[in-house]
Amino acid sequence: MGERANRIQKEAARPRAKPGEALADKLARLGIARDEDLVLHLPLRYEDHTRLVPLARVKVGETLQTEGTVVDVDIAYRPRRQLVCRIEEVDERGGRAGLTLRFFSFYPNQQKALAQGARVRVFGDVREGYFGPEIVHPQFRVVHEGAPLEDRLTPVYPTTAGLGQETLRKVIARSLAADPGRLAETLPDEVVRRRALWKFGDAVTFLHTPPPRLAALTQKALDARTHPAWTRLKFDELVAQQLSLKAHRAARAKRNAPVLTGTGVLQKQLLARVGFELTRAQQKVTREISHDLKRSMPMQRLLQGDVGSGKTVVAALAALQAIESGRQVAFMAPTELLAEQHYRKLASWLDGLPVEVAWLSGSLPAKERKRARERLASGEAQFAVGTHALFQEGVEMPRLGLAIVDEQHRFGVAQRLALRGKGLAEAHQLMMSATPIPRTLAMTFYADLDVSVLDELPPGRTPVATRIVNQKRRAEIVDHIGKRCEAGAQVYWVCPLIEESEKLELQTAVALHAELSAAYANRPAEAGPAGSGEERRAEARPTGGTVG
Repeated sequence: MGERANRIQKEAARPRAKPGEALADKLARLGIARDEDLVLHLPLRYEDHTRLVPLARVKVGETLQTEGTVVDVDIAYRPRRQLVCRIEEVDERGGRAGLTLRFFSFYPNQQKALAQGARVRVFGDVREGYFGPEIVHPQFRVVHEGAPLEDRLTPVYPTTAGLGQETLRKVIARSLAADPGRLAETLPDEVVRRRALWKFGDAVTFLHTPPPRLAALTQKALDARTHPAWTRLKFDELVAQQLSLKAHRAARAKRNAPVLTGTGVLQKQLLARVGFELTRAQQKVTREISHDLKRSMPMQRLLQGDVGSGKTVVAALAALQAIESGRQVAFMAPTELLAEQHYRKLASWLDGLPVEVAWLSGSLPAKERKRARERLASGEAQFAVGTHALFQEGVEMPRLGLAIVDEQHRFGVAQRLALRGKGLAEAHQLMMSATPIPRTLAMTFYADLDVSVLDELPPGRTPVATRIVNQKRRAEIVDHIGKRCEAGAQVYWVCPLIEESEKLELQTAVALHAELSAAYANRPAEAGPAGSGEERRAEARPTGGTVG
């Protein structure tokens, strides 16, 4: 039997998905498992298909719907394979107005539909092209002249690969119509009246199917999510979140953590050797954390403070209270660079004290990683510092009493729970963040946490100034950085990506390095990459040994 026949036979023998299974799998990727999930899968935005803009009035920079007759269609190969279609229409003065449609990815049936002479209605963002206005990858459909327009705004939903907007709209509409009872009121009537809120069912229905001929202000409110329908669902979401956090706090109160009283001996030795006195804010926060550690209820405290406010020494004092009580401590940071900084600082502070600090990261050689794990599992090392490698399988800390997480927002809940679960008993948690969070917002989003704030800098520390600068002033920023570097300063420019991604349109470190290298080619300032590659920090990497 030939190779092709074998492939056909295997394909025929492969189990076929039951009707609806493929759709269910795609919906599951969006977190949709029930009809209730469908009706609460709300639009991201709305498109206006209720108006038709004549081709002669199409303007670059606008998102619109227009219509015309295909006069030319061809497949071009420069700079890459693409389907290029030209539609035109006779304008009011007898001239011809046109628009180019460009598809970099297309199917044969799309090419067939855009045949010469076909009348098509298109929707998309108009940009300036090589031959005048054009739309790249427009929505389109073949219509007859005078075909009716939509009578209401069209919702656009969050979706996933292989799940089109039309399919989503149909299944959501079907779910809405199937059981109106699932949109029953969720709040007491008194609350709805006192807060002047829309009824729950009215709000959900309005957002999925806005009524015809909405006023321009209403459309803007829908897009900005300030419409009363959005306000109602925001209210429900906050109520649900607060109830969940309240339940979480109540459940935490029933769990037992080790009581870490400490002796204060190691803490005094640390303070004697760091060479500075704690600020009033550091003293206050240290007392709050110490009080929590002495209780049997697991601590979950968020420590906020600007860069340079002294969070690390506060965390070190908490760690020593746990170690004095015969427990182990895990200190986790989201990046290897940040974890290394913490390791070096803590190791220098604790050098000479009866405390062994183990370093653990994903890039550590296998032999050193194994040795660090053995020391942690045996309890020989009391203090572990590292990255996400700390919560991976194979890392055991049987006497874990305190987990410290820096830049806690960079870790998922599951990761933090995995770290807490490394010990045999419930561990206390101290989470740190340099991200400034207003008090009201912190009370809302971190209602299950106790919050401590370092609101003063140690003497001699320069306050950190934070500015948001428009992208249009990029040249000014580059020039300013060059001048600061010439004056002997150093600059970190952090990018969200190292190399280009097809999925994310974000500034990459590689592209920025090339840009800055060119900009500073004739200046003494030097632009150098500081990414996560091993070769970029091989000399500075700590080993998996201990400091004691």
